[in-house]
Amino acid sequence: MAEKEELALRAEVVRLNKMVVALMNRAERAMSAQGSEFGQFQSTVMLERQVQERTKALEAALQENEKINRAMQRAKEQLEQEKEEQRKLIRKLEESDKQLLQSEKLASIGQLAAGVAHEINNPIGFVNSNLGTLKNYANDLLRLIAAYEAVEPLLPASLPTEQLATLRKQIDLAYLREDIVSLIAESIDGTMRVRQIVQDLRDFSRTGQVDWTFTDLHVGLESTINLVWNELKLKADVVRDYGDLPLVECIPSQINQVFMNLLVNAAQAISQHGTITLRSGREGDQVWISVADTGIGIPAEQLSKIFDPFFTTKPIGQGSGLGLSVSYGIVNKHGGHIRVDSQSGQGTTMTISLPIKRVPEAIAP
Repeated sequence: MAEKEELALRAEVVRLNKMVVALMNRAERAMSAQGSEFGQFQSTVMLERQVQERTKALEAALQENEKINRAMQRAKEQLEQEKEEQRKLIRKLEESDKQLLQSEKLASIGQLAAGVAHEINNPIGFVNSNLGTLKNYANDLLRLIAAYEAVEPLLPASLPTEQLATLRKQIDLAYLREDIVSLIAESIDGTMRVRQIVQDLRDFSRTGQVDWTFTDLHVGLESTINLVWNELKLKADVVRDYGDLPLVECIPSQINQVFMNLLVNAAQAISQHGTITLRSGREGDQVWISVADTGIGIPAEQLSKIFDPFFTTKPIGQGSGLGLSVSYGIVNKHGGHIRVDSQSGQGTTMTISLPIKRVPEAIAP
């Protein structure tokens, strides 16, 4: 009985041991499974952390890349702007160079005109003086001839009066008396005209005068008209409607150059014989002079371009396109301005306004 119970007990112990082993194995497997899931959880957390860190790094890199792209775009735009400014500067330099060359040419012409005027002035003075003396001599001779004619009837018949009468007819003394006076008068008038042209050349060029001085603009305008009269007289009648102007502080030779450009342009704009009207007046501390023509006018789309360097509506070879541009620069440097009023087919009026006294900003070039 005791053996059976012992065997049963042992069997129960074995069974219990097996159960314990089984439970222990199950517990180990459960612990192992739990450990694996925890490891996976840790790995997942670490991976997510790495992904987040990587994402942040990528986002930072993208932001940095965008900043670089924006900076490059700004640099590119700035570079293009600088290139455009350089192109504008180059164009301005080219225009300034052309204007400088034109001014130098005009200055050379002025110097040449002044030199020619000086060289002509002396011989013309001699000729004019000699013609005056010749006129006096001729008058004396004519008075002497008249005196002889007065006493001729009183001469004795023995004198050769018939020969004197024959000679009088041969030389046509009556005509000679009239013609010699007329010829001398015309010659004196011609020399006076040449002297006036010489004086106009000197007034126009004034190459030795580059300083500002108070000047009568009407005198300069009239001198310029005389110089370009051959250009004007074939195209137009010149009408003057001057107002009272005070002396204006300016550089006379440069203002005369502006007058010449405006007058020549007005004449060239007239296809048939027309009229050029010159007006002047004063408004406050400024004076104005206008040159109006009855020419073909300027189309509206070209009005904004007429002061641009090298712009011209004239055929190739007949205009440099610098006349109005140079005039605009001169007037602007004098502290004034030019206004143009024109309609196609109805003529053009160019008006320059100048301060009576030199403004501080206006400096001599």
